[in-house]
Amino acid sequence: MSHRILVSGASIAGNTAAWWLSRLGNDVTLVERASEFRDGGQNIDVRGVGREVLRRMGLEQAALDRGTGEKGTTWVDDMGEVVAAFETDELEGDGPTAEMEILRGDLARLLYEPAQEGATFRFGDTIEHIDDNNERVCVTFASGKTESYDLVIVAEGVGSKTRELVFPDENDPRWMDLTIAYFTIPRTPDDNRMWRWYNATGGRSLSLRPDNHGTIRANLTIQQAPGGEQDWDADRQKAYMRERFADAGWQAKRILAGMDGTQDFYFDVLRQVRMKRWSKGRVVLTGDAAWCATPLAGIGTTLAVTGAYVLASELHRNRDLTAALDAYDAAMRPMVEDGQSVPKIAPRMMHPRSRLGIHLLHGALGVASKPPIRNLAAKLFAGETKAPDLSGYPENVSQGDKAYSFSSRQLVP
Repeated sequence: MSHRILVSGASIAGNTAAWWLSRLGNDVTLVERASEFRDGGQNIDVRGVGREVLRRMGLEQAALDRGTGEKGTTWVDDMGEVVAAFETDELEGDGPTAEMEILRGDLARLLYEPAQEGATFRFGDTIEHIDDNNERVCVTFASGKTESYDLVIVAEGVGSKTRELVFPDENDPRWMDLTIAYFTIPRTPDDNRMWRWYNATGGRSLSLRPDNHGTIRANLTIQQAPGGEQDWDADRQKAYMRERFADAGWQAKRILAGMDGTQDFYFDVLRQVRMKRWSKGRVVLTGDAAWCATPLAGIGTTLAVTGAYVLASELHRNRDLTAALDAYDAAMRPMVEDGQSVPKIAPRMMHPRSRLGIHLLHGALGVASKPPIRNLAAKLFAGETKAPDLSGYPENVSQGDKAYSFSSRQLVP
């Protein structure tokens, strides 16, 4: 007997969940708001336990092969001169730049393509209403279709509308006082393979990161309290960033010019998703919809991959649904809480408001990047957290593998 499971959201967490659940014998449908698969997105990385999950999927080397080619991280002054550098080949482990640096869209596609072998993907539709009667979940879609499932997994992202349908007013976000715009701009001959980070006065920073598509990924960051900017339309957000960064220096003019012509502008006011519970009845959250830790934590993608795998594994080895979801929560909660423990002073320290503050930051980073202590300093950027114990979970599951069939199990409330 195959269980019908609906996954909402076709990014990292959703595709990982669909991959594992379908290979564990379930009838999986994934619904995605976008009209087609989305390739866009900025640099992300996978570390530690997340790489172990990809290894168990047989995708680790493929992810490394699709890497951005970033060789390390440097802080530069207004003339572009390096004031501190952490190069990956000089570090004993991951630092600000991880070994597995990849674009969001490239990793999502790497997961999506094999997930299609076992799961059904429905693009251009969303969940409008959910009725959970404890035995089945009746879902009404924006397209007008109504279908029932044994379980609904919400993997929609930080602003999940389905989460608010099922868990109204239960998200108590922690605003991180950081506003960021990400977008892609043309590459120039002067660009290199380093992540270049520049600080401007007023709590501003600009950065440029290499990719493997012949372009450059740019971001503009402002350290400030939120003012609802995430709800503005893209034109207003661009105008706001243009005004704030017009006098920033370094490559601000180039980056702002590129922003005007970009096709993948993304703007966000960073906030963590903080939920006391990730499941209710036959609906469960995973990925950023459950616990967005923000890019400050450095483990967002690792959490997405790991959480989806842990959820699928616990559903596989627990006959009782409540027990499975409780075990999933218990396994992931320490890692999530650790990742969300970034102090709010950290963005302020990395985004000084005065020239003196920038001078002091550059001095501290310069010392930290010296050979005697750079490996210790790099670990502070690496986002290492408590990882769940993956022993006893499935490994190397192939399509139709009878050894990991879910057919003899039942999801009961």
